[in-house]
Amino acid sequence: MGIAVWALIAYITSIVVWNAVLKRSIGEAMIVGFVVICAFGGTRFLDVAAAGAAEAVSQDIVFAALAFTFIGFLLQQTGLIDRQVDMLNSLLGRVKGGAGYVATAGSALFGSVAHSGSANAATMGSVVIPWMRRSNWEPRVAATVVAGNAGNGTVIPPSASFFILVGSASVAPFIDVDEFLVAMFVAAAWCVLWRMINVFIFVRRYRIDRVAPEDILPFGTSFRSGWSSLLVFLGIAIPVALTFGPGGAALTGAMGEATVEAVSILVWIPVLLAAFALALGWRKLPRTVAGWSRFIGDTAPRYKDVGATLVFAFAGGGALTELGLSEQLTSSLNGLDAPAPVAALIVGVIVIVIAGPLSSTATIATVGGVAFSVLVAAGVDPILAACAILVFSSTEGASPPGASAIYIATSIAQVNPAKTFIPLITFYVVPFLFIGAAIAIGLLPVPA
Repeated sequence: MGIAVWALIAYITSIVVWNAVLKRSIGEAMIVGFVVICAFGGTRFLDVAAAGAAEAVSQDIVFAALAFTFIGFLLQQTGLIDRQVDMLNSLLGRVKGGAGYVATAGSALFGSVAHSGSANAATMGSVVIPWMRRSNWEPRVAATVVAGNAGNGTVIPPSASFFILVGSASVAPFIDVDEFLVAMFVAAAWCVLWRMINVFIFVRRYRIDRVAPEDILPFGTSFRSGWSSLLVFLGIAIPVALTFGPGGAALTGAMGEATVEAVSILVWIPVLLAAFALALGWRKLPRTVAGWSRFIGDTAPRYKDVGATLVFAFAGGGALTELGLSEQLTSSLNGLDAPAPVAALIVGVIVIVIAGPLSSTATIATVGGVAFSVLVAAGVDPILAACAILVFSSTEGASPPGASAIYIATSIAQVNPAKTFIPLITFYVVPFLFIGAAIAIGLLPVPA
């Protein structure tokens, strides 16, 4: 194994030891993990650190995660989230675990138009986590569900990862894009189904009951008092409408592609959400400078770990890339000679390992083509091979310790991210390894 692979192993081990064994904060653990990676650069320590730092500061999601942390506090303090939860409970409060099912279905719908796992976790989490907490879900379980659902942003086509894979020189000659699109929708449906099954499991495992009858208002009552709080979702609807579909095409035609792409949807959404929240909840906002100082100061505990954790999670991924992680794992894949079931599992493990500290798009760009070639050489149908690779890479939101969606969800839920690691691996990472492998060898039916 190359030095970058050993650096990855040491990175994960150091984070687990620092956080779980030494009982230090996850923010500290991510910093320690980053330093450990850089140490594998030897005399290039500073170069590796600089590459990691450059990767971290270039990520819109760092801003988005901090912004959504503030928005969650703002929605709570202005009472907007309470009015929304009252309406949701009026509709689904009598269903055991209803909030979890809505969270999963909502993440699939959002993922079908905005194909970012981090955006999925941030946008859905700011709405459903407070509802889940008030409807008898433990905060850590609510965060686990939201982070685990983030992969819907990758697996539901046509995501950026989909286009990168289908455009690869080693993939394009072997598949028809239209057939692949249909097959990928079916593969994504299997993934969404498993996420729904997970909610069912959690509801029974943690004995999540219906909302107490006294907390459920008649829908007419909750709607009359809370309908205006729904206007806050214009902060999501407007950026989505102006980024995707006819609205995106019209805006691009009017302003030019470069102008439209200059502002990420990860910036649009939190800025507009905050603006609508401030406008709708102004009556409960401070009126003095001292009041605003206390108001902003009250948000400080929410940033205790999330800032450092996200920055150094991305920095760690950048440092591993600088050490050549992708190239070294690609070299290992090229030498693989195994029957289809074994090849599918090995390829799945490697793709998942890379997608943890990196992202699905970076993973597909670097090893997607060679992973496809290995699976096809092992006798896997080309369409099924491509579907399996995207399913593997969709674990990016749920793969500890580097997945940004974990820290976004746990920041909103106000829980230690480490408490979600084992459930995420157990219920999301490992199952999707086997789902992807089952698709590759035809055990789960997907049209090919």
